[in-house]
Amino acid sequence: MAKKDKKAAHVSETPATQMLRAHGVAFTSHPYEYLEHGGAQHSAAVLGLDPYAVVKTLVMQDQDAKPLLVLMHGNRTVSTKNLARQIGAKSVEPCTPEVANRHSGYLVGGTSPFGTRREMPVFIEESILALPRIAINGGRRGFLVQIDPQVCVRLLGARPVQCALE
Repeated sequence: MAKKDKKAAHVSETPATQMLRAHGVAFTSHPYEYLEHGGAQHSAAVLGLDPYAVVKTLVMQDQDAKPLLVLMHGNRTVSTKNLARQIGAKSVEPCTPEVANRHSGYLVGGTSPFGTRREMPVFIEESILALPRIAINGGRRGFLVQIDPQVCVRLLGARPVQCALE
């Protein structure tokens, strides 16, 4: 049993953690047992975190099928109408899982905004930036990293938007 617990606590490098380390970003690793369709609410509950501080990475696309990333509180949804208006797009919609995987290089449920396969514009719900720390996917299903939310602005050029729905 002890051996299994020790193994579960170790998470190998991902493109996301490699990028964070390369830029000298301090982060803590939080592996957990992944649950299909569990989402940020599940990971928050398992790790004892506030779902408001667990940030999900959503791969979306505009009317021209140009991909973009949206960082949103784990217990909120994105108003695609408000998002489109704020970024100057006619419309925004979530990508299918296959398309999201192709753009990000990550499996849905393990998508990190760091170390994506292709560079995409990143939009972050403005209220996330007011939090002292956030937990965000570390590039693998069942793996979050805790960081200062300002890292998203510094490393990714994340632009603040107001598109959260309760």
